[in-house]
Amino acid sequence: MSGFPEARRVPLATGVTLSVHEAGEGLPVVLCHGFPELAWSWRHQVRALADAGFRAIAPDQRGYGGSDRPEPIEAYDLVHLTDDLVALLDALGIEKAVFAGHDWGGFVAWAMPVRFPDRTAGVIGVNTPYVPFPSTDVLRMMAGGQDERLYILWFQEPGLAEGVMDDQVRLLFERLLVGGVTPQDAAARMAEDGFDANPFRRLPELEPVGHPIVSAEDLDVYVRAFETTGFRGGVNWYRNIDRNKQLIPEIGVAKLELPCLMVTAEWDMALSPMLASGMPSLCSDLETVMIEKCGHWTQQEMPEELNRILVDWLTRRQGDLA
Repeated sequence: MSGFPEARRVPLATGVTLSVHEAGEGLPVVLCHGFPELAWSWRHQVRALADAGFRAIAPDQRGYGGSDRPEPIEAYDLVHLTDDLVALLDALGIEKAVFAGHDWGGFVAWAMPVRFPDRTAGVIGVNTPYVPFPSTDVLRMMAGGQDERLYILWFQEPGLAEGVMDDQVRLLFERLLVGGVTPQDAAARMAEDGFDANPFRRLPELEPVGHPIVSAEDLDVYVRAFETTGFRGGVNWYRNIDRNKQLIPEIGVAKLELPCLMVTAEWDMALSPMLASGMPSLCSDLETVMIEKCGHWTQQEMPEELNRILVDWLTRRQGDLA
């Protein structure tokens, strides 16, 4: 993509090296991607933030893309993931930054002020609210004990999910990277499938829902990356959800005393705007904005609208964030 900065590998004190894209000067904004994504998912925001006078920093997080992929499952808990971001600030000579996160990256971003309040100037959640991650026991109750019907539970067995997905990389992204659909269409699909929130195990039979939101060239970036790395690193994040609750039980519960922005997407069936309804009681300084008719992949489906919201909030609150 024209204007997307080349990556450089940055060795960290945590023992891993991250592949990092960076542009601009000014207030640092660290952009944390989700699953199964890359720093590339923020390509539209990096240039917009840099042009608006901010220092945009987008790493492939551990387990992804050009960054290191440690072997142990325990190397992907939120302690390691947040330690990486503080070590990245140290390596770049940055004292404090705003952390913006989407999907899994949102949980990492919201964990930053809990673990490292002195290094966190503000938090932006994109689709992902500040809530506790549900335990596997709770998820199993939701799935009626049918682990294969809920992708997070299906991901728990080492080797199972990546063994299926690694052989279907292009098909996975063709099915996944599509725009949101109306609640009526989503309900019709659910009625047809019954309760089955695991598209990853049945990709060949899955009918496309929603329109493609990335170009063929963008799709190729994801395909090349994951055909090289596989999905093990990213799936290992999910294998630590119970461990995360044990290590950092305060996340989603502790009150946050710093500027926060919550951007919800009206048609995100995975992270509904309703999930953010409890945030005003937990965040002392919170603004919430909903992007209408937008699905889960907000940075890529509605980039101009998201860029407008990010730049507006960062510009207005720059004095409080510095």
